Amino acid sequence: MDVRLDDLDRKILRELQRDAGQSLDEIAKAVASSKTPVWNRIRKMREAGIVGTQTVLLDAEALGFDACFFVLIRTSEHERDWQEKFLTALRVRPEVQEAHRLAGDIDYILKVRVPNARAYDTFYQALIAEVKIHNVTALLSMEELKFTTALPL
Repeated sequence: MDVRLDDLDRKILRELQRDAGQSLDEIAKAVASSKTPVWNRIRKMREAGIVGTQTVLLDAEALGFDACFFVLIRTSEHERDWQEKFLTALRVRPEVQEAHRLAGDIDYILKVRVPNARAYDTFYQALIAEVKIHNVTALLSMEELKFTTALPL
């Protein structure tokens, strides 16, 4: 479905990105509109797939997940069977917050959140036992300088 977004739609989306838990009244007030048009626009954007699942952001460190690793993976395997096995291995591991297939020298990058380096090693050992990987480089994030899920609307 092709949806054209106007300024009001973008304002609504910015508000939803800022805090999707706001009431409809709060969103309508923030975008200088009334509740019914705002609700109708949100509904249409959901139907079009622009607005997806609503969730909450948890504080990883407050929950004991102090270590964030970016894992660079090179593989010599590029067959469909290997890719499916690799993807399955990633999907069943909740430590993997993000996974991207890349262009360039590195084939994949993972964002892995764990309590500590020992937990990362457990994750790593399990992954390489399940899937053949040519080279793995793990980079520990010392400090998160910026984090957002918001798109620049």
